[in-house]
Amino acid sequence: MGDEKTAADVLFLRPGEGRAYPLGRMNAVFKADHHETASAYSVSEWWLEPNTTGPGAHFHTDNIELFYVIAGTASILAGEDWLEAPAGSFVRIPASVMHDFENRTDARVGLLNVFLPGGFEENMPAIVKWFADNP
Repeated sequence: MGDEKTAADVLFLRPGEGRAYPLGRMNAVFKADHHETASAYSVSEWWLEPNTTGPGAHFHTDNIELFYVIAGTASILAGEDWLEAPAGSFVRIPASVMHDFENRTDARVGLLNVFLPGGFEENMPAIVKWFADNP
C-alpha cells in the first residue's frame, strides 16, 4: 500500500516536504489532508514572494480557517479589516467571513493554514491551472 497515511498513523514531514502546488509568485505545500485526517482538517504552508497578492477575497460557507504567520509580515483580510500580522501572529476566520492574504513587504511571507473540516486540497489542481493560465 506504499507510504499512504491515515488519521490513525503518525505523520512526520521534514521541512519542505509535502504536496507542493506552484501558484505563480505564491506556493502552497500541503502537509496533511483528507486522506491523513479522515477529512477532519487539512494543514498547509503558503509562501508568498515579496509584494505578492494572494488568492483574492473569498469565503467558505462551511469551513473555518486558521492562519499562523511563520515568517515575515502578512496582510490578512478578515471581514472588512486588513490586519498587519507579523511572524507569530494568529488569525481565526469563521465560516462565511470574507478573507484574503497578501505580502505587501519586501521579504518573503510564510503562513501555516489549518482548514476545518478538510477537503479544500481537492481544489488545488484547478487552482494551479488557473494561476498557470493567468500569470
